[in-house]
Amino acid sequence: LTGQYPWRTGWVNHWDVPRWGVGYFDWEAYDSVARVLKKAGYATAIAGKWQINDFRLEPQALRKHGFDDWCVWTGYEGGNPPSAHRYWDPYINTPEGSRTYEGKFGPDLYSDFLCAFIRKHADEPMFLYYPMALTHGHLEPTPDEPDVTKGKELHAANVRYVDKLVGKLLAALEDAGVRDRTIVIFTCDNGTAGGALGTIGGHRPSGGKASKYEGGVCMPFIVSCPGLVPEGVVTDALIDFSDLLPTFAELAGAPLPDAVLDGKSFAPLVLGKADDSPRDWILAMGHGGGTTDAEGVRGVHDFADRVLRDKRYKVWVNTEKQIDQFYDLKNDPWEEHNLLDAEGKLLPEADTPEARAALAKFQQVVDAMPDRDARPQYRKRAPNPWDMPLGQYEKRAKESRQKASAGEAKRKKKAE
Repeated sequence: LTGQYPWRTGWVNHWDVPRWGVGYFDWEAYDSVARVLKKAGYATAIAGKWQINDFRLEPQALRKHGFDDWCVWTGYEGGNPPSAHRYWDPYINTPEGSRTYEGKFGPDLYSDFLCAFIRKHADEPMFLYYPMALTHGHLEPTPDEPDVTKGKELHAANVRYVDKLVGKLLAALEDAGVRDRTIVIFTCDNGTAGGALGTIGGHRPSGGKASKYEGGVCMPFIVSCPGLVPEGVVTDALIDFSDLLPTFAELAGAPLPDAVLDGKSFAPLVLGKADDSPRDWILAMGHGGGTTDAEGVRGVHDFADRVLRDKRYKVWVNTEKQIDQFYDLKNDPWEEHNLLDAEGKLLPEADTPEARAALAKFQQVVDAMPDRDARPQYRKRAPNPWDMPLGQYEKRAKESRQKASAGEAKRKKKAE
């Protein structure tokens, strides 16, 4: 949203604002890609989910962030049980307010809204942001396969419904006569909770949601626009989600916000005018639990764990700001063999010029990072009954990290 790394914005942690209160995504503290494009003359809309503002307290938050129209699940609102529903009988916020849509399937409402927005604004430049509710758990049967209710079959049915909804949006663009001048990007934010359900080449990918393994942070990224974006091209270019704002701004001819941006535009790559992105490394943050103190929301650690990678090598950086794991993804894509010893030095069998150069590069990047992550910036407001008590989330975050660590240790032992 901001073109900045989480450690710079301060939002290094998972924080469901409607559920836990206290802090929120403040439009006066941060610019957003929607606002950048709206200033450039784009009609802007969002559908799906938005869990970083509380619409009970900030009913016009999405408009302030730059969206002209919206249809989103509110996220679970503390003290409001109906808001737990995003699929059947969804609790949805629009410019008219929030309410339950009885008997409706949320993903249908989100996609119908976007299709209508496309028809209405076909003669204008448009920016549509669609953070889909599917396929986030807890999954529910889809309208097309109501009898499929559990296990892998239910997950597969939900994936098929995603495919249907994406096809529906592409058809709406085609019917509106704008398909060949609309760049569509299909991607996702993290791996599957609990790890992937399938295998690749007979091997289950390492890690999943909230882990630093590739199965948690390396995501598909598909770009399409007939006649504008080259078709059938597969690239190993490095792309970071912070790159989206500057890329969209360049494609739209929009000025960049007056802020320090970490992202780098890959617009020439999208248009087939370059063979690679401008990056030689990318970053992903770790699980990074959140907590509260007297000043408000903050990460549990002063320095949240993270990973850096280039096209071949990857390092894990711990909460002491130390590189403690180093992997050769070319020869060890499952991250089973740490190439560092207990002192953080390359193992003799891994000590090659290429590995030394990569490790030195990553160390230089880590050294340039602040020792302490920024804190989230937002205007303070009066307390609310659903606000999380001081420090309560820290305990839950610690338990979650311990569970994740135990799972990783078990997986490594099994691999050995």
